[in-house]
Amino acid sequence: MSRIRMRTRHIRGSRLTAAGTAATAAALLAAVLSPTADAADRPSRTTALENAAEALAEHATALGLTSAQDTSVRDVIVDADGTQHIRYDRTYRHLPVLGGDFVLHLAPDGTFRSVSRATRQAIALSSVTPRLSGPKAADLAANALRAANLGETLRKLTSRPQLVVDALHGAPKLAWRTDATAQDSLGNPVARTVLTDAATGDQIDAWDVLESATGDGKSLYAGTVPLETTASGSTYALKDPTRGNTYTGDAANKTDLCLLTTICLSRAPSTVFTDTDNRWGTGASTDRASAAVDAQYGTDVTWDYYKNVHGRSGIRGDGVGSYSRVHYGTRYNNAFWDDSCFCMTYGDGDGTQLGPLVSLDVAGHEMSHGVTSSTAALTYSGESGGLNEATSDIFGTLVEFYAANASDPGDWMIGEKIVRSGLGRSALRYMDKPSKDGNSVDCWSTGTAKLDVHYSSGVANHFAYLLAEGSGPKTIGGVAHNSPTCDGSSVAGIGRGKLGAIWYRALTVYMTSSTDYAGARVATLKAASDLYGAGSAEYDAVGAAWSAVDVG
Repeated sequence: MSRIRMRTRHIRGSRLTAAGTAATAAALLAAVLSPTADAADRPSRTTALENAAEALAEHATALGLTSAQDTSVRDVIVDADGTQHIRYDRTYRHLPVLGGDFVLHLAPDGTFRSVSRATRQAIALSSVTPRLSGPKAADLAANALRAANLGETLRKLTSRPQLVVDALHGAPKLAWRTDATAQDSLGNPVARTVLTDAATGDQIDAWDVLESATGDGKSLYAGTVPLETTASGSTYALKDPTRGNTYTGDAANKTDLCLLTTICLSRAPSTVFTDTDNRWGTGASTDRASAAVDAQYGTDVTWDYYKNVHGRSGIRGDGVGSYSRVHYGTRYNNAFWDDSCFCMTYGDGDGTQLGPLVSLDVAGHEMSHGVTSSTAALTYSGESGGLNEATSDIFGTLVEFYAANASDPGDWMIGEKIVRSGLGRSALRYMDKPSKDGNSVDCWSTGTAKLDVHYSSGVANHFAYLLAEGSGPKTIGGVAHNSPTCDGSSVAGIGRGKLGAIWYRALTVYMTSSTDYAGARVATLKAASDLYGAGSAEYDAVGAAWSAVDVG
């Protein structure tokens, strides 16, 4: 294979230290925004939605809303001081608008403050009748999927187009968004979303679319770990009632059969692992439960990280757990998050380049794709796609540090536990110097948007490392790191906790589907200002770290 990637499927404790002290993002907001705030005085979700509805009516013209458009709420965040942030998606004449999303920012009393918009262009089309037929768009997308998998014999290839308004790529236009899916020669899934101009038939864009009883288990990578399970008679199920009933199941080396990326005729099974003594796995890959231990442990730690550090209960923030499938496909060198099943899926690897892809940072990476999908929904192409991937790398890394597991110490490498000798390097990606993987970029340039999102993510990964750890050589987690800057400057880190707090707030409050690197700089500076003050050392450090990767 030409490249190893972790992909997301866009199918539609206090152990983390910050500058030597443990602090949650929720606590930071409470301390900075309103030191004496009483949770009982904060507006409820219902009140925030009512306030937002009034603001929409009052500011419809300024927001570019017309009688031909409608909106739906995607997410609601109420800060400790009562400030409200309501995220919307938009339709035009009942068609989804790609890049039509926006976030209303309201004062504690509900009055309008500002808006973060994915596009500021007026959305008005002379017609919503396509010149290019749907079947023709489907054929073009199928050909694009074949072209992206040259040398493979694709089977069970299906594609169905959806008519949309594309406001992500210049002036809004009518387009077909087509999800094409198939199986490769081993029966493993491949998929691609293709955006086609509905008037000319030209391809606009395309991107990959692969996001209580107490026991313990012997994992492949993390040693013996505690697990919360569910007792039923004389057996136990690998299902955690304390974390939204998250569970792990065996995919039996089967794959999904999907006509579309949102409609599947059949799915690989997710048969919940069971055990009689509540002691799971042997730590060897010959025991199928060992990989399940890693997957469930990764889910547990990721859940706890978001809950305890950022105050987020589950991926969607609603307390509902996802599930994991292990042993998916045949020698499948991938793991992915899938919105349509609200689940993580892990392949076993080919044994030459990769082993089972169930390491802790991979689990954190995949679940974080779900968080991104539920919040900013960064489009999975161009610079926004790089930011999407980087977000998962950043939080996957912070989850690994949060775990404080001696068998898998925190570091700034991605997937170091799953690589095998045939890959030819020690990790999938390196955040201190992304170019060490041979493909990723350390510094932003005008060509960054044209790169595969797993390589353009290097700019944000580099920024995140510099902001947390600073430039220059150091040893972290027993691994030598050395991060040079693109402008020759020297950057002092502010700690991992503050990086996580800033990036999480930027993602959930200020970023939109179209955010690029310049927009990410603005969003993280706003987040730093909210958390620490506009004149703070942290605010200045954010600016310095972006400048150090040539995002000015």
